[in-house]
Amino acid sequence: MPTFVQILDFIGTFAFAVSGIRLASAKRFDWFGAYVCGFAVAVGGGTIRDLLLDVTPAWMTDPIYLFCTALALVWVIVFGKHIVHMNNTLFTFDAIGLALFTVVGCGKALALGYPFWVAIIMGSITGAAGGVIRDVLINETPLIFRKEIYAMACVVGGTVYWICWELGAESFICQLAGGITVFLVRVLAVRYNICLPILSGNENE
Repeated sequence: MPTFVQILDFIGTFAFAVSGIRLASAKRFDWFGAYVCGFAVAVGGGTIRDLLLDVTPAWMTDPIYLFCTALALVWVIVFGKHIVHMNNTLFTFDAIGLALFTVVGCGKALALGYPFWVAIIMGSITGAAGGVIRDVLINETPLIFRKEIYAMACVVGGTVYWICWELGAESFICQLAGGITVFLVRVLAVRYNICLPILSGNENE
């Protein structure tokens, strides 16, 4: 039976793969190109995290990530005609993937004995790096470099995860608190147009 963390990882993989494939379809990628884009989004952040933590990337030992991405591709193909009307749903998928991957990354780093700041960074990389890869593949400015709060949601959620961890909470409580925080910060930031200050190179602005 898969563990709770594995279930979170699989759901996050599917959610991120859907977001990547959907954007690839908007760029008129073929099925293979869309699959590659979805797979890169789904495992990119986790791969960078695992390499930094000196462990074998999960997708190299378990083919479920390939199957999750294939399922996401089928889902987008089947519902392709309705994709224009599903922006809110697809945003939700992306926010869920961001939340789930963040808590998985934080938990993995803490379980390996790394300090809290490394755990927060690993959670942020797991959650946000896949989106950077996605945006580069579809020739868009990465979302984390634009005004919308994206990676910062991972930082806030990772901090909440660590606080719960330090207080001695059960793992699933840490995951729930951290994941909900990431999701809410992301959703509220978009809903109310909350953004970080823009760094301007013009002294007169």
